[in-house]
Amino acid sequence: MRRSIVIGNWKMNGTLESSRDLLQKLRNRVDREGSRGEIGVCVPYVFIPEAREILNRSPILLGSQNVADQSSGAYTGEISARMLQEFDCRLAIVGHSERRLLYGESNELVAARFRQAIDSGLVPVLCVGETLEQRERGETFDTVLAQLNAVFARSGVQSLLNAIIAYEPVWAIGTGKTATGEQAREVHAFIRNKIAGIDEAVAEGLRILYGGSVKPDNARDLFSMPDIDGGLIGGASLDAESFLTICYSV
Repeated sequence: MRRSIVIGNWKMNGTLESSRDLLQKLRNRVDREGSRGEIGVCVPYVFIPEAREILNRSPILLGSQNVADQSSGAYTGEISARMLQEFDCRLAIVGHSERRLLYGESNELVAARFRQAIDSGLVPVLCVGETLEQRERGETFDTVLAQLNAVFARSGVQSLLNAIIAYEPVWAIGTGKTATGEQAREVHAFIRNKIAGIDEAVAEGLRILYGGSVKPDNARDLFSMPDIDGGLIGGASLDAESFLTICYSV
């Protein structure tokens, strides 16, 4: 049976002081109350060492917001999977819509980042999703499938045994708009069915998260939908109470 997971993506937010405070609040409550599923936080690179210390021996998983597409070399500004592992990172987001849209990351580049994470033992959180224009043109499924196919071509469908997929409709990120439970379920089911057509066991075990303006007041409805195994949470993950309310909604 798939175990749910909720992952916070802090994006480029916070200070050293605020990150310490947030992490300590998360740890204190999870240590006290436990969790219904897995919980992870993907923090800015510079906060990873501090997060490692605070979350030491905690069930909260530590992750990064990206990972290099190369293992080492002359790639200024990039951080390799091996470097992340040295700081006890377990997760790495790849292909977030902001990386694809703002920094021009192609499906092929995302697939290379995914492969580096897999080969190094990190769990990639592969983000897929369509823009508003693509949805209005009826291209949602084609867009998502192209993003998945690039990963399959590079790493094979069985690589998903050690990965997580996050469906994030781009039009619902940071806009205040949220896909209805049915809209989200439809795409989640499409992803799982496409993978099942290749390997049923992989599809059955794969965790597919929803990301797109998840908040405490809509989390329970979204997470109750079939094929939605948790969430990738942006802005709401910057407040301990809001994030944990979402985590305990699974």
